[in-house]
Amino acid sequence: MTRALRPAARILLLDPDQRVLLFRFTPDDRPPFWCTPGGAVDPGESYAQAARRELREETGLDLDPGPEILQRHVEFITIEGVPVSADERYFLVRANSAEIDTGGHTALEQRVMTRWHWFSQAELSALDEPYFPEDLADILWPVEQTA
Repeated sequence: MTRALRPAARILLLDPDQRVLLFRFTPDDRPPFWCTPGGAVDPGESYAQAARRELREETGLDLDPGPEILQRHVEFITIEGVPVSADERYFLVRANSAEIDTGGHTALEQRVMTRWHWFSQAELSALDEPYFPEDLADILWPVEQTA
């Protein structure tokens, strides 16, 4: 299968209570899953610029994404059904409150990103639906404890 190359910026967004924000996706072609905010890098954008734009569009927060804390390569099929090989860069962002505004979601996001939730480490470990990245707790809370 030929896969499209997809540079992407992902945001590990923490609220003041050190909970991480995940969106619940309900695509037509697979079971629901949860994922961090973020998305594809637009032509001419840096990963950091894409992280800031995606954060603003998906949460209404216009915050500096800070330094990239993780890079990984993953393969998956997008919500639009496109097989991709993604070069994902992760940014840790701290929000001053748990308030978000999803008014910037695209029509597709409005259809498939039906819910969002701030997860504590305990809630994440008890979640009975898949979430991505699958090792989010291992990535996030060691970073949090040393930050």
